[in-house]
Amino acid sequence: MTAKFRSLALVTLAQLLALSLWFSGTAAGPAMARDAPLPPGFLAWLTGGVQAGFVLGTLASAALALPDRLDPRRLVAAACLLGAAANAALLLLPPGDPWMIAARGATGLALACIYPVGMKLAAGWAGPRDAGLVVGLLVGGLTLGSGAPHLVNALGGLDWRLTVGAASLGALLGAVLILGVRLGPRHAKAPPFRPGLALELFRGRGTRLATLGYLGHMWELYAMWAWIGAYLAASLGAPRAAGVATFAVLAAGSFGCIAGGLVADRIGRPEFTIWAMGVSAACCLLAGPAFGGPTWLVVALGLVWGAAAVADSAQFSATVAEYAPPGLAGTMLTVQTSLGFALTLPAIHLMPAMEAWLGWGGGAFAVLAAGPLLGCVAMARLVRRRPARA
Repeated sequence: MTAKFRSLALVTLAQLLALSLWFSGTAAGPAMARDAPLPPGFLAWLTGGVQAGFVLGTLASAALALPDRLDPRRLVAAACLLGAAANAALLLLPPGDPWMIAARGATGLALACIYPVGMKLAAGWAGPRDAGLVVGLLVGGLTLGSGAPHLVNALGGLDWRLTVGAASLGALLGAVLILGVRLGPRHAKAPPFRPGLALELFRGRGTRLATLGYLGHMWELYAMWAWIGAYLAASLGAPRAAGVATFAVLAAGSFGCIAGGLVADRIGRPEFTIWAMGVSAACCLLAGPAFGGPTWLVVALGLVWGAAAVADSAQFSATVAEYAPPGLAGTMLTVQTSLGFALTLPAIHLMPAMEAWLGWGGGAFAVLAAGPLLGCVAMARLVRRRPARA
């Protein structure tokens, strides 16, 4: 086993385990609601709190240049421990307690030093011929890890605390595994974040259009991930089957990430993102008519949606890195990521209102289609008039 293969396998597995923290609260939410009445909007904030913490955490990590000043492996390990502890705090609180949202925010802060820093570790091993695959593997780990809590729920008859506890144990194991990773030959320090450089992201045509495409993609992705379980449960009418189906939908995204990286390397990253966003936008629009239909149809639509919605995620970051001014790729990616995750907050909180107004069968998910459709426009403009790469 080569050092490259071993290190990439360890990074991917550690990310898969640690990132189960992301949706542990979301997966446990319905069971919490059965245990006790929850305040209005509480379920949305179980995911929204993580998003808010992640946005603040990425900015703070970049501003302090933590991945450059510290050993990234130890940084990820420490963040895994923090995330495991913050997530486990849910076990000590009664359902609906406001401190649960604070604990989810702390979990998001920890994830800000797990996912992006893990990408940096993997990039140290990426070569010109396999960059798409390497990036796809890491985003695939994020996707599969995010779906793991739903699989635990699908076992049925389990207390929601088991779902939360399993995610914390996974993060602890991830902390151990990441320490076995070796730094790759292309591991390099990125320049420290400086607020004045954030505007550079929008001054360059390539980085500006790629970021607009990314924002359209993010408008849909996490809102779909956060609410697809509720949609499937209502459509299928069987909580255990819905849990398995929800995990399968998110797991399909792992395949989409890996296959998408390979395809994007062949046909071009902007071109691939247009195809992926077009498919996911169509799924947003079809979710309403499919609701309550045959199980095979609803699940098939979910699998296609799950694969397409995240398949292009890593390619937006790769495109920004390609067009970033020399020496500023790290700063550009930090700003892009923070903007994208900030946009997920209103999208996640919009869905309950849309469901109450239109219902799942009336097209509540259709509002998410606006994001990828606008993203297609931005990336099509990039394809038509490509600027010179940095």
